[in-house]
Amino acid sequence: MSKVRLAAGTRAFFFLALLATPSARAKGVRTTIVYDDVATDIASVGTDDGQLWITTADLTRATRFELKPQGVCREQLCFPVPKARSSEFVRKGSRVTLFNLVAFAGLVNQPVARDEKMSTWYFGLRSDQRQGLASLQAPDFTLPDMAGKMHTLSDFRGKKVLLVTWASW
Repeated sequence: MSKVRLAAGTRAFFFLALLATPSARAKGVRTTIVYDDVATDIASVGTDDGQLWITTADLTRATRFELKPQGVCREQLCFPVPKARSSEFVRKGSRVTLFNLVAFAGLVNQPVARDEKMSTWYFGLRSDQRQGLASLQAPDFTLPDMAGKMHTLSDFRGKKVLLVTWASW
């Protein structure tokens, strides 16, 4: 049960080092999850068909996400689990509830890399963490037109808007 915080410059090196090191772990018994650049050893894990099933306690320990009735949540951030697909994400046993971390990664558009030999899973940035032109949204604002009538950007949602700006400084 260990956690290691990775410096930004060592992420790729650490992952490649994990791939190159011989494994002393028994397959299906121990695994390492690298999530938000933190490596967490998980004592018991189930894998089948490329899916990673972990206990909800290990989910919280490795990712800081919790399975709640409203979805998979971390502080104010919450991703609802589609009810029609809940069996892809959650398996309830008599003593433990398992969660499919790979299915969750698919839900939040998160890339996953796996090394079977090392029993290591690396989870990249979720779509909500990536910045790009497609994810940028202009803040809502209100400005007067030439006649003095006020217009709010959100009033034009779904329509094409050409905004011409000028500054005197």
